[in-house]
Amino acid sequence: MAFDIKMIQKVYSQLVERVDKAREITGKPLTLSEKILYAHLWDGNATKVFTRGKDYVDFAPDRIACQDATAQMALLQFMQAGKNRVAVPTTVHCDHLIQAKVGADKDLQSALNNSNEVFNFLESVSNKYGIGFWKPGAGIIHQVVLENYAFPGGMMIGTDSHTVNAGGLGMVAIGVGGADAVDVMAGMAWELKFPKLIGVKLTGNVSGWTAPKDVILKVAGIVTAKGGTGAIVEYFGDGAIALSCTGKGTICNMGAEIGATTSTFGYDESMERYLRATDRNDVADAANQVKDYLTGDPEVYANPEQYFDQVIEINLDELIPHLNGPFSPDIATKVGEMNAKATKNGWPLDVEWGLIGSCTNSSYEDLSRAASIAQQALDKGIKMKAELGINPGSEQVRFTADRDGIIEVFENLDAKIFTNACGPCIGQWARQGADKEEKNTIIHSFNRNFAKRADGNPNTHAFVASPEMVMAITLSGRLDFNPLTDTLTNNKGEEILLDEPTGWELPPKGFAVDDNGYIEPIEDGSGINVEVSPDSERLQLLIPFTPLGNKIEGAKLLIKAFGKCTTDHISMAGPWLRYRGHLDNISNNMLIGAVNDFNKKTNFIKNQMDGEYDAVPKVARAYKAAGVLTMVVGDHNYGEGSSREHAAMEPRHLGVAAVLVKSFARIHETNLKKQGMLGLTFANESDYDLIQEDDTFNFTDLNKFAPGKPLTIEVVHTDGSKDVVMANHTYNQSQIEWYDKGSALNLIKEQNA
Repeated sequence: MAFDIKMIQKVYSQLVERVDKAREITGKPLTLSEKILYAHLWDGNATKVFTRGKDYVDFAPDRIACQDATAQMALLQFMQAGKNRVAVPTTVHCDHLIQAKVGADKDLQSALNNSNEVFNFLESVSNKYGIGFWKPGAGIIHQVVLENYAFPGGMMIGTDSHTVNAGGLGMVAIGVGGADAVDVMAGMAWELKFPKLIGVKLTGNVSGWTAPKDVILKVAGIVTAKGGTGAIVEYFGDGAIALSCTGKGTICNMGAEIGATTSTFGYDESMERYLRATDRNDVADAANQVKDYLTGDPEVYANPEQYFDQVIEINLDELIPHLNGPFSPDIATKVGEMNAKATKNGWPLDVEWGLIGSCTNSSYEDLSRAASIAQQALDKGIKMKAELGINPGSEQVRFTADRDGIIEVFENLDAKIFTNACGPCIGQWARQGADKEEKNTIIHSFNRNFAKRADGNPNTHAFVASPEMVMAITLSGRLDFNPLTDTLTNNKGEEILLDEPTGWELPPKGFAVDDNGYIEPIEDGSGINVEVSPDSERLQLLIPFTPLGNKIEGAKLLIKAFGKCTTDHISMAGPWLRYRGHLDNISNNMLIGAVNDFNKKTNFIKNQMDGEYDAVPKVARAYKAAGVLTMVVGDHNYGEGSSREHAAMEPRHLGVAAVLVKSFARIHETNLKKQGMLGLTFANESDYDLIQEDDTFNFTDLNKFAPGKPLTIEVVHTDGSKDVVMANHTYNQSQIEWYDKGSALNLIKEQNA
């Protein structure tokens, strides 16, 4: 039986009326995305048509999911909200704080030893406020959610950008910052700009060496890392229906890498099969009663150009495997074209590691298909040329795969079986020799491959591929190996052409698990006292931010970031994850990965007060101590990547008043607003070039801050000359109130009081 079945049944009981009303109001057939959005309006039935990409809309999500790294800050904020219990079903999953090093058992015990304080805090807060808790080792949040909580037609938000994985089960699931989650936990509406819609029509079938992963790798190459910003990507067509449910999840998962608000598929038989296989017959039965409302209307899919803002068509019969990278997940290369491209760009062709797993590709199906290639190596005497690491997606997947002999196949090739956790995908990998920063290549089935992300080495060239392609390339030890045409030499000197991968959509004997790692919260947690030691280096109670006010003058340039500046550049993961619950300590990593436009170095900026160069956090702290506000200037798609609100909270904590860039990634822009800061974009992008190293900024009309009205910034240079820069913003009146109060949380506390 499913978790929260009564909640799911309530959603379905309202669905028909709400969708029918939305059709009436809009006067047209609806996409699946529109059905789910209109069915989750905070005010109930639709009364107006919302303009895509323009109107801010209040929604009522059905549930919330938080991973341990972001849950710390989210729950620290919720503790200030004045509530006794979360208003919607919420879960916390401990998957980010486990470092991959030796192997599953020892690595898990090491995490329990090193992060026990944090795990105990999260379990205690969860128990107090009615939150479901998944223990360390239970699995990766998004795989666990797909197995237990996701349901067709639902709306979920999560404090991780890959929350979108649940689109594989027909949800609108969206990654948010912790402050957004706190709103919903506290029983308030959640605000989102009504998304644009991108339709992807899939025809044909994936077969042979081509996998669902190749669909999103192809899409990323088409639309780029920012092409999906502000849009929901909806997949449809016979090719979409033919994909497995976990394959759909993989595609939706990496929608985060094109900046999409989320991605989704219509309810179909593969989703029903997955629901029943994961012991959710009740959800499948309920979904079948309203199945026509859990997919786009036939007229939409027949004439998609009339209903989507953009339409992409991919023939899966013609799709061949891709390798995306390095350093960006949208640099797409067909497998047979890698040699020429790598040689031209100086990418190392020798592969040192292959990694399979992460929230993107760690299902039973993924492991079984990769294992079919691994078994060929054992049967045909092919020796591994690179090291192999495996991260199962959940304890249920690991237990079942172990029972069925899949794990043993990998172990017979001397693979390292890591804990059911994120591991190398988020930089939690103690890779031997990474500190030497040698130029090298790895390949993985993860979603992101930014510089330094996996192992901390800026010279590691990471490429993204399907699990079966990762397995084949790891066997060969060559990035340019093409298993469709190339052979491997076995221990007898024979040339072997690998057979195409095979596998199971679902385990033939069904899923099994002894202990899934879930802890149910007690009914009344009012007697639980959550304590945080003032001496802790891991946890720190929050102090409300002071409003910045409507008169910002004399703000100094902190850093002008050059080129790509992701949340990994603004607030790195890896070893810094240990401080995710301590705002002051983790602020010591603020912007240390951003490239300074004036010297093209990282973590080396000028302190205008003394003329000396130092680390970004140290300079920021010096300005803060002197009572001087600062500004950050950036390029396109600033804040790309993770949902981590630390990338907004750290600058706020260290005195940054405004971030002025050419364009924002969606989640990061919202996170800045939530923390009571100014997130602004150049009205004229070329004005970025006007900003000089010793500039001072005066906001001349901040006292007239209003929706749709640009702000005027006087930029004063050291020679006394001035430039006037116009800055656009997307604040509505409610968001301006967040700014006026100092943060959205300050406003919530005031309202609850």
